[in-house]
Amino acid sequence: MKHFILAGLLSLSAVAQAQDVTYQTPPKAIADLVDAPLTPRFSLSSDGKWMALLAQQSMPTVAELSQPELRLAGLRINPRLNTQSRISYATGLMLRRLEDGKDMAVLNLPNQALINEVVWSPDNSKLALSIANATGAEGRTELWVVDINTFAARRIAGVSLNSVFGTPFEWLPDNQTLVVRALVAGRGAAPSTTAAPSGPVVQENVGRKAGARTYQDLLKNQIDERLFEYYANCQMVKVNLDGKLQPISQPGLIQSAVPSPNGRYLLVKTRHRPFSYTLPVSSFPVRVEVFDLTTGDPVKMLADLPLADNVPTAFDAVPTGQRSHGWRADLPATLYWVEAQDGGDPKAEVAIHDKIFTLSAPFNGTAEELAALPLRFNGITWGNSSVALIYGSRWADRKEITWRVTPSALPSLSILFERSSQDKYNDPGEAYTHRNAQGKQVLLTDGLSKSIYFLGQGASPEGDRPFVDELDLATKKTTRWWRSDAPFYEVPLAILDADKHRLLTRRESPDQNPNYYVRDRSGKLTAITKFPNPYAAFGGSFKKQVLHYKRADGVDLTANLYLPLNYKPTDGPLPTLMEAYPVEFKDKSNAGQVSGSPYTFTRVGYGSPIFWVTQGYAVLQGASIPIVGEGTKEPNDTYTEQLVSSAKAAIDEGKRLGVVDPNRVAVMGHSYGAFMTANLLAHSSLFKAGIARSGAYNRTLTPFGFQGEERTYWQAPEVYNAMSPFNFADKIKTPILLIHGELDNNSGTFPIQSERFYNALKGNGATARYVVLPFESHGYAARENIMHMLWEMNAWLDKYVKSPATAAAAN
Repeated sequence: MKHFILAGLLSLSAVAQAQDVTYQTPPKAIADLVDAPLTPRFSLSSDGKWMALLAQQSMPTVAELSQPELRLAGLRINPRLNTQSRISYATGLMLRRLEDGKDMAVLNLPNQALINEVVWSPDNSKLALSIANATGAEGRTELWVVDINTFAARRIAGVSLNSVFGTPFEWLPDNQTLVVRALVAGRGAAPSTTAAPSGPVVQENVGRKAGARTYQDLLKNQIDERLFEYYANCQMVKVNLDGKLQPISQPGLIQSAVPSPNGRYLLVKTRHRPFSYTLPVSSFPVRVEVFDLTTGDPVKMLADLPLADNVPTAFDAVPTGQRSHGWRADLPATLYWVEAQDGGDPKAEVAIHDKIFTLSAPFNGTAEELAALPLRFNGITWGNSSVALIYGSRWADRKEITWRVTPSALPSLSILFERSSQDKYNDPGEAYTHRNAQGKQVLLTDGLSKSIYFLGQGASPEGDRPFVDELDLATKKTTRWWRSDAPFYEVPLAILDADKHRLLTRRESPDQNPNYYVRDRSGKLTAITKFPNPYAAFGGSFKKQVLHYKRADGVDLTANLYLPLNYKPTDGPLPTLMEAYPVEFKDKSNAGQVSGSPYTFTRVGYGSPIFWVTQGYAVLQGASIPIVGEGTKEPNDTYTEQLVSSAKAAIDEGKRLGVVDPNRVAVMGHSYGAFMTANLLAHSSLFKAGIARSGAYNRTLTPFGFQGEERTYWQAPEVYNAMSPFNFADKIKTPILLIHGELDNNSGTFPIQSERFYNALKGNGATARYVVLPFESHGYAARENIMHMLWEMNAWLDKYVKSPATAAAAN
């Protein structure tokens, strides 16, 4: 198929039509920022001795992005490698010793290795890697192991990995064996995609409510079904580093396989028919079984759950029956799972919504109740026999509770924290875990199990100030170990030694690239990395100011203001680009809380508006647009009014500072931000232009809920209609640039949303341009497409914002 970029409203003609357009490049200052060097990512050994540094892959070309891809059951599959597609691989691996900062090259890796998963063995003596091998007639994904003592890597022969469902291997606690999801030997050729159908595709529902939100990449016919089974089918294999391979269970659509902490059993979840054409694989029927890892025999069938096609559409809704199966990380072989007590419907008026059960090996007894929760189960963190943490939440009022349970003394549920999930200022942080000897994550406790630790973002009125706290489990009082101080933004990543308060942190400032440090109790910092500023050649950093202002209804708002590097007050107000993303809240005070920090280093991603400071624009980035509905009111009941009011407040603040020219302001957004952009142009005259990327514009095409709206179209048709800019296409007189990835995979933002919206705008005489980026998903990846997108945006802004009088004369 020939691909081209669609564009409407040609400069030489008022008639909109499709054009062949060659790829263009934005101004050099913008292109140079796109091509700035990437900082390596890392994986830390659990003993804190080694850091694996992984060089990041540069942007792929559009030719690479155009390689064959299957879109099946909500998954995107690379059929050549039998992996998920669109992976951002690491292209190099180096080991750095934290003790002295010495680097060790890894030996024997393939040239230009494409590394995906990286997993340390429980004792940190080895590192397992998955490496894509696209050479030869047939590609494959290989299993490699690095010995940390010799720094040598070697490929494990005789096994090709199946990564369709994610990371395909786990270590056993002996540090010599892995359990992997492997391709089935002798599986033969892939099913034909050209075979004539044996009949029509038929779906039927007989009087049962089976609503579903809008999903992409679903199965469409029997050919899709056969392809899905072919590429998702795998065999569990126990792989010893001496080369011995032992199959476990029968081949199947094995979505996950997790060994018990003692390495004797395997918890396997296998999807099976009947499939659905309206739901992704996560809703397909699933068998949950336990296998013996020594013999490979089945031990226990826990559940065979049906297709989850009658789950209510409310956000807290869940299927009935068992769910969320896992192992207790602190015991040799004890299972847990959750069962809804409200029929899966969070709106049911019951005292208990979920119960947690446990069952210990050999799994032939009666399951024991661990806890009964008044909210929906939202996770569990195991510690030891004295402490585990259970999390529950309720979407309707954003309530969130963390309970402490003593597994050895039931019932023992007690509340540690109770708050709104949107109350950032009172967020206690995340309980810190470390890997035990079996390689499982458990709560880090002091020697007597009297204290646990929390690492938090530390939101506050002056901005985020990350912290480390110690919580006394008896008194429920916290002691603050450390908190980030100005003029730096420093994030705790790991507790290296609890007794000595020794931390691994990432530290940055507006002009210093993030780097990693070891911080001790006295405050001494030892640099582990020295990554240079990627923008040193362009001036080093961007001028950033966090603005604080109020909306007309009194809600506190913020925005990040960026100005050109050499801007002076005497330069006066500038043409301005505003970027935002609305968020729903149930409380005005939470909506007004400050996010982010004035001390972070600004890294410019492909979708950022900050590029345009190089072109003489002021930029209002991340302008807060809270949509609030308190009590019985829902946020979206007054979406448009709050949207316009928030945008006006941001422009007014920039005008008050003398840096924003209110007559030359553009607005941009991606996804829900694109939806925002279209609505602002439809319901206000605040802007000279809009740029909307990969958005949804007709909410009747997402009738069972969208974003934070859980009401259906039939429950709130007036809200859906009032929020759909498609319905107001005749009101949009401001020039709008629509950009969409040809293969968008995001729920609700089908490319047809932009296509139909553009047609509506064109039919009503709007000034509009529609650009389709070949092969791109919801996020964009190919260098040519990204450069061209930035060129389109820059040309649009220069024409309609920087020089609007000239554009008007030309039109």
